Amino acid sequence: MTVNDHIERFHGLPVFDFVAAVAEAEEKGGSGSVQLPDAASVAWKIGLDYESEATFGECWEQFLGAVDTERVTAVVIGQWAPEEPDSFQEPMEAVVAAAGRLPALRALFVGDITYEECEISWIQQCDITPLLTAFPQLAELVVRGASEDWDGKGGLALTPLRHEALKALRFEAGGLPGSVVRSVAGCDLPALERLELWLGVDNYGGSSTMADLAPFLDGIRFPALRHLGLQNSEFQDDIAAALAHAPVVARLESLNLSMGVLTDQGATALLEGQPLTHLRSLDLHHHYLTEGMQQRLRQALSGVEVDLSEPGKPDDRWRYVAVAE
Repeated sequence: MTVNDHIERFHGLPVFDFVAAVAEAEEKGGSGSVQLPDAASVAWKIGLDYESEATFGECWEQFLGAVDTERVTAVVIGQWAPEEPDSFQEPMEAVVAAAGRLPALRALFVGDITYEECEISWIQQCDITPLLTAFPQLAELVVRGASEDWDGKGGLALTPLRHEALKALRFEAGGLPGSVVRSVAGCDLPALERLELWLGVDNYGGSSTMADLAPFLDGIRFPALRHLGLQNSEFQDDIAAALAHAPVVARLESLNLSMGVLTDQGATALLEGQPLTHLRSLDLHHHYLTEGMQQRLRQALSGVEVDLSEPGKPDDRWRYVAVAE
């Protein structure tokens, strides 16, 4: 699996590609003819096309000048370096500098970038803490990519902080640094309802351990948490075994252990652990379970929506996570 498609909806809103709309209007007779939707009716995407002559900063300023940004509730950041990967640092600084002009912003997606534009392992990130401090009312944050810059500097980072409003947090990476996982665990997020971490593999910077994940399992942190995703991991069986007895599970409505190297060993641990019948959904797609184990899961969790799509071969010598490079 790779990241094949751009998102079409975000934070409950359709995504509107501002840069593409302006370019299309210019082709038809001038940017003044561009028809823009109501500011609060869409998630506004700002991103560059391949070999774009404009910079991200220029497109961002154009967006700020053309849209009633005081009513914008959701923003999607697409590609910011069209010709070759570059750090998100400067684009992030531009977004942060405009915080006062985006008082209604509640959702931010950083890195709506497909593999054709840039492999996820090449997306160069930075310390994204300023985004959370600049937007204290932000309710949803998604960040894709985690890599360092060409000089081996930067890379995805987060400083533990308290954020009163954040309800949903997702990090998508082919290799999520253990330092980021530990920082998330160190945050005080009283409103957080949904947390998803794509852990990835060591070859692409995934350095988290079971010890790093332990704080998410004890049920003490994040009192509002109702959905937990610990996914895309090479040690998915170990995660499943830990969750089989983890206090946090009792108050979850949904659990996501998809995209990783889950085998019958991990599934057996889930079935032999605490009851899971209270869950609304259990996502195990992209797995290495035998047909017999899949049937056991369906029977034991008949009232739960269990996603067992994208099966791999259980006896395959080489087993892969869904998203790595």
